Amino acid sequence: MNRISRRGLLKTGAAAGVLAATGMPAVAMPKRGGTLRLGLAGANTSDSWDSRTHSDSYMIMCSHGAVFDTLTQVAADGQLIGELAESWEASADAKTWTFTLRKGVKFHNGKDFNADDVISSLNMHVAEGAKSAAKPIVEPITEMKKMGDHQIQMTLSAGNADFPFLLSDYHLCMYPDGQIEEAIAKGIGTGLYQVEAFDPGVRTLLSRVSEHYKDGKEGWFDSIEVIAINDASARMNALMTGQVDAVNRVDFKTEPLMKANPMINIFEVTGNQHFTFPMLTNVAPFDNIDVRKALKHAINRQEMVDKVLQGHGRVSNDNPIGPANQYFADDLPMNEYDPDKAMHHLKKAGMEGLKIDLSASDAAFPGAVDAAQLYQASAKAAGIDINVVQEPSDGYWSNVWLKKPWCACYWSGRATEDWMFSVNYAVGAPWNDNHWDNARFQELMLSARAELDSAKRKEQYREMQGLLSSEGGTVIPMYANYVDAHSTKLTNSGTIGNVFQMDSSRLMERWWFA
Repeated sequence: MNRISRRGLLKTGAAAGVLAATGMPAVAMPKRGGTLRLGLAGANTSDSWDSRTHSDSYMIMCSHGAVFDTLTQVAADGQLIGELAESWEASADAKTWTFTLRKGVKFHNGKDFNADDVISSLNMHVAEGAKSAAKPIVEPITEMKKMGDHQIQMTLSAGNADFPFLLSDYHLCMYPDGQIEEAIAKGIGTGLYQVEAFDPGVRTLLSRVSEHYKDGKEGWFDSIEVIAINDASARMNALMTGQVDAVNRVDFKTEPLMKANPMINIFEVTGNQHFTFPMLTNVAPFDNIDVRKALKHAINRQEMVDKVLQGHGRVSNDNPIGPANQYFADDLPMNEYDPDKAMHHLKKAGMEGLKIDLSASDAAFPGAVDAAQLYQASAKAAGIDINVVQEPSDGYWSNVWLKKPWCACYWSGRATEDWMFSVNYAVGAPWNDNHWDNARFQELMLSARAELDSAKRKEQYREMQGLLSSEGGTVIPMYANYVDAHSTKLTNSGTIGNVFQMDSSRLMERWWFA
């Protein structure tokens, strides 16, 4: 488990240059060659190369993990390193950040990468009508000043000690200035792999770029075929029969069969992923705090960990900050399963015998429908009648999430607390899937973001986590480990990233054939 450290974040200098240059721990030289075949869940027929819209694993891996680059990235060992940015430095108040960009980088269409591309790519997320989940990251930038072709200075509305971490967000891919629409249509980035074919929700073919700036450090496959296999059993079968070399989101029901296969390895890491049931708190009855409290006490969390995760995770306390975060507050009062307490809050709300719909699909997370049914069963003891609505997998993220009043969802978590809060809990954030508006929480988010004293920051983040746990609009029953699987033909450096699934969604870049 990697706890993300901010020490040295404000003073990158030579150390950052060394990290950026090496890119991975010292290991035996990997082999170059072969075609990697991946079977991935998380694909949709509405998928595109517009990173502003990316919300699930298939496009996240293909985009920021292969075809495109971001300015920074979190390495497999949890350290923040440069990708298209070589180094960065901040003013004393962390309001002004100067980034030095890599020279000699080209887009797949031959255009040279420079500061203009950074400005245009970031402005995409705050353009009129843009619906980008990264808007809360870019919006605080009050000025972007081009200091030269390969240097840019960004001024923020308030200090943010985590700002370089935020620029590794998978939505913040770099596109060529003046050619953004074409780049979105064709998938033109600066990444290790270029697009040969793209059939949304079905299949993607990629080929290795020659003379890339990461040569000798990453990018060992000659080509990659990414197949969309949303059905869990079909995905596991594809790996067990040798049709693909790796799959994400291991189906725990077939895990024993996979473990018995000597040609398959299951790899598991503890990150900040959490499975959730967000409710729109601006819609009745979820606008009533006692209804929310009742629902928090009507769920048997341990049963869900045991039966849905089959032990691959741990109980959560309605807290989106996970065990791999630096300021994770694991000592808060627990929202225990307590039907009597749930009934007390329902009575207080004047809503005894509450009947509500809960939309779910296994597109939300593996076993989401089973989890919703477990929730339905445990809530009966509190007099709550939950009607589980099984939604279609295709289009779940566009038709159900953010639209239905209560549904199943998953979050990968984020490397820093502010990153998680800004994307999911800031008022007005496009991906705020609960619409919970608490003045004290919003005040703390702003003050903690600019606080450079770690002890003070820890207390602020603890209070924020406590507010979410006790009053927030999202039931978060469990933290889920990332459990993926691969053929023994594949290997890696020995350190697997835990920011997202599949080696922080960078498996295509970091792994190779043994």
